[in-house]
Amino acid sequence: MIARRGRRLIVDAGGLVAGVTQVASPNCDSRPEGMPIVLAVIHGISLPPGEFGGDAIARLFTNRLDAGAHPSFAGIAALRVSAHFLIRRDGALVQFVRCSLRAWHAGESSWRGRVRCNDFSIGIELEGTDVLPYADAQYRVLAALLRALRRRYPIRAIAGHSDIAPGRKTDPGPAFDWRRVEGTARLSRVV
Repeated sequence: MIARRGRRLIVDAGGLVAGVTQVASPNCDSRPEGMPIVLAVIHGISLPPGEFGGDAIARLFTNRLDAGAHPSFAGIAALRVSAHFLIRRDGALVQFVRCSLRAWHAGESSWRGRVRCNDFSIGIELEGTDVLPYADAQYRVLAALLRALRRRYPIRAIAGHSDIAPGRKTDPGPAFDWRRVEGTARLSRVV
């Protein structure tokens, strides 16, 4: 993993991170003209719920999830969603959408009085659940990614999906250690 080896993550001018797995998601579009990226939104996901590994997350983000492959997939297979990044349990980093584009990760959302968080944020999924601790490797890669994003964009804060869609979303959940991320990434959670 890039961050473990001490190599710095770099976001290029087009919004791609060099040296990480790239899986193009069609679930994105252009950001509004002149819209600065000021927020990183942290999500948690596991497919099937509570199971890690496999390709179901990538299949969901690329519109190839088989609704019949697991009972929990029937209600989500037709969704058109994505995130900019996924950080696996082992720290592997996958990019689905270039940062210059708007990934469809936040849905109906609001942050500090601003609606449509997809317009001005980067979505980062961590493979996990609300109730199981996230892995050390995920925190290391997340901190490195947030620092790289801040070098390229004027990101001012981080928030959870639960912060921008309260009552609708709960991730990344109480198992996520916000203080650990704030300290290593030098960003504050601002709701």
